[in-house]
Amino acid sequence: MSTLDVFFADQGLPPSRNKRSMTRRVVGILVVVVVLVVGFLFVRALTSPSPPTDYQGEGVGSVTVVVEQGDSLTTIGQTLADADVILSIDAFLEATELNENASRIGPGQYELREQMSASAALDLMLDPLSRQSSRMVLPEGLRLDETVSILAESSGVPRKEFDEVLTNAADLGLPPWADNRPEGFLFPATYELRGGEGASDLVNTLISRFDQSAQNLDLVAQAEAAGRSAYDVLIVASLVEAEVAPDDYAKAAAVVYNRLEQNMPLQFDSTVSYALGVDELQLSDEQLSTESPYNTYENRGLPPTPINSPGDAAMKAALNPAKGAWLYFVAVGPNTNETRFAKTYDRFLELKRQFRANLDEAS
Repeated sequence: MSTLDVFFADQGLPPSRNKRSMTRRVVGILVVVVVLVVGFLFVRALTSPSPPTDYQGEGVGSVTVVVEQGDSLTTIGQTLADADVILSIDAFLEATELNENASRIGPGQYELREQMSASAALDLMLDPLSRQSSRMVLPEGLRLDETVSILAESSGVPRKEFDEVLTNAADLGLPPWADNRPEGFLFPATYELRGGEGASDLVNTLISRFDQSAQNLDLVAQAEAAGRSAYDVLIVASLVEAEVAPDDYAKAAAVVYNRLEQNMPLQFDSTVSYALGVDELQLSDEQLSTESPYNTYENRGLPPTPINSPGDAAMKAALNPAKGAWLYFVAVGPNTNETRFAKTYDRFLELKRQFRANLDEAS
């Protein structure tokens, strides 16, 4: 008796040569074949290795990847996979779970290699050496033209493109009360450049950072509560930023407001320096006679715009000046930025003599 005869005998099928018997035999054969194939595939699935999800080693070649501001670790993994730095996002996320510093990956450009293991790619991204120079520092008190110079140098974008963007100030997203005047709104801070930004992108980033600071200080509402416009407060902040050291911002702001209340000209060298496009604060008599709306020796009131981009501390002082009747201040220490304040003209003259004596000693 054959194997099939035994198989069908076990199923209780009587031997027969009719058509129905043959059909049952064929069906039986197919069932056996299917069972054998399924069993084979099951065994093979258990014994065959899974497709790889990660590369091995430190990788080859060189590739630059860009991490955007706000990118999640999953997004970063996708960026790396798209650039063939890593084989899969899952492998990268597994590596980040084992490294508590993974969340420190910030925006910027990273010099990596192709076909790296996920852990090697993560380690390299956390190595400062892999991060291309992408940090731009804008100190407080820069004039608009000085800010543009740093923007162009740091980004590689031609200066003329920034000039074109700033000429079309209505498209910059400035606050309505700026009246399309960008001076003072390119906020001083440290910025991470991701690479590839255009002039418009960079300028709008700085203005957005100003908006953030203004909201934190509640600039508009606080200015209105003091009976001032937000724009005038920004101008005053730029003046104290230019004239004195941070410890004296609040007193210098008080001097500005006191002189304005008494309709006295401010007589700040910094405003004339701005008109002349120079950085000197000690100007000659000829320079001080310059015809300009920014000449606060010749014109009463505030200059028409800020004269630089003030930082948080200067704006806070302009919103909250010190309480005092000072009308004058003199930087009596030529090399120390020591500033003295006076309520009377006689005391002011005394401080000026002290300044000249200190200047003679230092020379």
